[in-house]
Amino acid sequence: MAKRALVTGITGQDGSYLAGFLLGKGYEVHGLIRKASTFNTYRIEHLFADPHEPGARMFLHYGDLSDGSQLSHLLYEVEPDEVYHLGAQSHVRVSFDMPEYTADVTGLGTARILEAIRRSGIKAKFYQAASSEMFGNTPPPQNEDSPFRPRSPYAAAKVYAYWMTSNYREAYDLFACNGILFNHESPRRGETFVTRKVTRAIAHIIAGNQRLLFLGNLEAKRDWGFAPEYVEAMWLMLQQDEPRDYVIGTGECHSVREFVEEAFNYVGLDWDQYLRTDPRYFRPTEVDLLVADATRARRELGWDPRVTFKQLVRIMVDADMEALGLTPVGEGKAILRKNGLDDPFQLSIALEPLRGEP
Repeated sequence: MAKRALVTGITGQDGSYLAGFLLGKGYEVHGLIRKASTFNTYRIEHLFADPHEPGARMFLHYGDLSDGSQLSHLLYEVEPDEVYHLGAQSHVRVSFDMPEYTADVTGLGTARILEAIRRSGIKAKFYQAASSEMFGNTPPPQNEDSPFRPRSPYAAAKVYAYWMTSNYREAYDLFACNGILFNHESPRRGETFVTRKVTRAIAHIIAGNQRLLFLGNLEAKRDWGFAPEYVEAMWLMLQQDEPRDYVIGTGECHSVREFVEEAFNYVGLDWDQYLRTDPRYFRPTEVDLLVADATRARRELGWDPRVTFKQLVRIMVDADMEALGLTPVGEGKAILRKNGLDDPFQLSIALEPLRGEP
């Protein structure tokens, strides 16, 4: 029988790529989604099949990470072989404005799922989406042995989730892994995250819909990779004989300013004419430099990133231009094909919402 996976955060960037990856592996995929008055499922539209149709292998369930009893009920109902916990309030800057909500969903949400797995007795392997933000101002490069020094409510909540995962692994012999993923981007990245904010602004500037781009700290440096490659690492962690925690990243860092320059140069625009800084986008406490040491993942998982920083920028710029009906520069799809990736990794932003109820 096909393996069965439960994915929280299935409508997000990582969740949508992971769902497609698992379906490609022959899995039956169940996703947790929040009930809202508007559809928020456009990232998985291309994967959707009416659950009444024979052969349907993706099913959506309403729920919330703040509702432990419902999570327990869902685990009993689905009986997954693997649980990928990606759901969270994941915007770092927003976590300063909503610290209590971030702690409840991002931190305690993980504890609720772990406890639901423990109480159910289901032998499900568990993946927890940890974050490089947990390292804060720890000197780079950061690996699995580097200390955590969180610099935001989001990072602090992720540290709690990390240690709860570790504790349940040791206390209850759960197969539970933390994937400490460094920044990973794609055309499916949320529009309020800095990389997508940049590439989307470029498309709107070219289209004549926008005049200026406002950003915060341009000197923050991050290790940026391509999201579809990172979901493969998640899956590889749960295929190992023993559970371990893994850092996932490229080992290369670039500043926000470099991302902006690369993106604007790609389309032949002078970024300095369009970029302005706005204090509202600065964090009260900043993380200056994150660089991954993914030696363990390379050695034990056989995982290695293929898409480079410049290629990532080109993929994202082309996708946002195409979404507005503009003619892209054209290198984005060529890069995908060269790396053995198909067009579904590109996201058409204009997708219609899913029809019907889960």
